[in-house]
Amino acid sequence: MIKTDILIIGAGPTGLFTVFEAGLLKLKTHLIDALPQPGGQCSEIYPKKPIYDIPAFPEIFAGDLVNNLMEQIRPFSPGFTLGERAETIEKLEDDTFVVTTNKGTQHNAPVVAIAGGLGSFEPRKPPIPNITDFEDRGVAYFIKDPEVYRDKRVVIAGGGDSALDWAIYLADVAAEVALVHRRNEFRGALDSVERLSELAKLGKVELITNAEVVGLRGEGDLEQVVIRHNDTARGEELKPVDNFIPLFGLSPKLGPMANWGLEIEKNAIKVDNSYDYQTNIPGIYAIGDVNTYKGKLKLILSGFHEAAIMCQSAYQRISPNKKYVLKYTTVGGVQGFDGTKKEAKREVVQSIG
Repeated sequence: MIKTDILIIGAGPTGLFTVFEAGLLKLKTHLIDALPQPGGQCSEIYPKKPIYDIPAFPEIFAGDLVNNLMEQIRPFSPGFTLGERAETIEKLEDDTFVVTTNKGTQHNAPVVAIAGGLGSFEPRKPPIPNITDFEDRGVAYFIKDPEVYRDKRVVIAGGGDSALDWAIYLADVAAEVALVHRRNEFRGALDSVERLSELAKLGKVELITNAEVVGLRGEGDLEQVVIRHNDTARGEELKPVDNFIPLFGLSPKLGPMANWGLEIEKNAIKVDNSYDYQTNIPGIYAIGDVNTYKGKLKLILSGFHEAAIMCQSAYQRISPNKKYVLKYTTVGGVQGFDGTKKEAKREVVQSIG
């Protein structure tokens, strides 16, 4: 059985930053994630998509953010159980918890921090009868590496931010890009709509509105999509393609966590935000996009804040007779479990009095 101080369920950005905040308090951490690598959605769905609201980074790719977090937490030597889903949780007589994965791996800790993002999630697939036949044969629901589409003929379906952003991005990568949307209006950001319109005028993106992709054809790999126009005069058309990417968002599900006795509100875990983001079960916390409370903002930076507050409460639960005095890293430095230490040079630290 794997034992640790804080067991973190979810290895996305919030879960990873929890390792750092716990490490400052000399608390060991171990992370569980159903995905085969750390990073959550940032690694699995949009590693090459830029993020613009991370403090001190005017722009950073999601994958690079994960890499930076991994480097930041490296001195604290976290453990990982990857490719396994947290399935059950049991509270023991000693007030600690045992979390067992779908593969039978058991973990024991006095504190559990659920940082599972959206929980388990599935792409919303269009109602095309044979779409599963072409999955990984030309059909994909996420874009992990844009270079896969270099010099390819790509059709994207959707009208939200993700569809718009990737159509714009792939305009400089793919040989052909077409965006199919069932309406004439888009639901994305205004600047994205304007940029897409400019690319359409330049002939770099083909806009096919008031239409839907209703069929797929090919011998083995995808070769054509069937587009049905709502204008009955145009009817249906066959469009040669190499790749079809329907981007209709995700269908979030809490998965097994929904059966753990936690208070659920609108498919999220309800917490007390006035103190420490603890759930209705003492010792179990929920941070990041997986939680909900009055005034909740589903932002990565909000998850970072929640992780810091949660770790302070976890410290008091684990060591109730110890008083922790907050020390700024600019003063105390960062002491890693691997023996490394980062601290300010002595000559720049001034004494007062």
